[in-house]
Amino acid sequence: MKPLVSVILPVHNGGRWLEAAVDSILGQTLADLELIVVDDHSNDAAPARLAGRDERLRLLSSPERGVSCAFNTGFAASCAPLVARMDADDIALPARLERQVGYLQEHPAVDICGGCVEIFVGDGTSQSRPAGGNRRYQAWLNGCRSPDAIRRELFIESPIPNPTAMFRRQALQRLGGYGDPGWPEDYDLYLRADARGMRMGKPDGVLLRWRDHERRLTRRDARYALERFQAAKAHYLANTRLQSAGPVVIWGAGPTGRQMHDLLRERGVPMQGFLDVHPRRVGGRKRGLPVWPIEHVDDLNGRFILVAVGAAGARDRIRSFMQGRGRAEGADYLFVA
Repeated sequence: MKPLVSVILPVHNGGRWLEAAVDSILGQTLADLELIVVDDHSNDAAPARLAGRDERLRLLSSPERGVSCAFNTGFAASCAPLVARMDADDIALPARLERQVGYLQEHPAVDICGGCVEIFVGDGTSQSRPAGGNRRYQAWLNGCRSPDAIRRELFIESPIPNPTAMFRRQALQRLGGYGDPGWPEDYDLYLRADARGMRMGKPDGVLLRWRDHERRLTRRDARYALERFQAAKAHYLANTRLQSAGPVVIWGAGPTGRQMHDLLRERGVPMQGFLDVHPRRVGGRKRGLPVWPIEHVDDLNGRFILVAVGAAGARDRIRSFMQGRGRAEGADYLFVA
């Protein structure tokens, strides 16, 4: 008999954290699951220590290197109508799968269900709460839950923490699983889902403890560098939301805005100018285009604006400004940083 959920956990040298991740899945309140652990060419003994642990657990080896291939290998071997992602260094809270299944049952139009997270550092001691940027990032992730909010903020960053994802099987089949695009494979998957009109959402409440440490793939692999995230955004913006937008204006003439300008121009998107608040930039030119004060929004005749400003607190101020001008986020402007 098929389980309700197939959980796929790719692992490369999971070390001492792998068993805790596996136990957090096998100990779920929703017991109707299979857990497929796919060894991505580990050279430690961590996967071998899982043998015989539970009849719902299967161990596979990935034929090629890389997390995308490892996940897709597990997906091909899975059989449940719902497919969940898990990482080897994180801890799923006991009701994670039950809460996500319930959310998908209550929201039949949603194709991908994510989850809210608690970021912790290293072994998760009492002194390991996130600080600074991680704390703001966690707040943004956990505040971005509804399908409309996720679609609206998708080009800021990936709003679905990858180890929280749960997919309807048919949706994942339509997407062809994870790719290997030269930028983050999870962000690419969610951008492809959005391009196909798929809906993504999250239930309230933390479902996963997300471990931050120096050996994370996202800290070691060049595909996860900021410029690769920006390249992914530009690629999908040019091929989806900006296709019929006409000349685009970028809010922010600093390095991030100029980088987005360059990436979009390479992809054939016409550019009209920049908006900025910095007195040394306003009135000048960047990339051969004028830099206007933000009040020039009123004279732009409905031009679509990409906001490439991500400083703490800036989004709220810009939203307030744009709302005061009758501009709607998503329809008239979009944050890309």
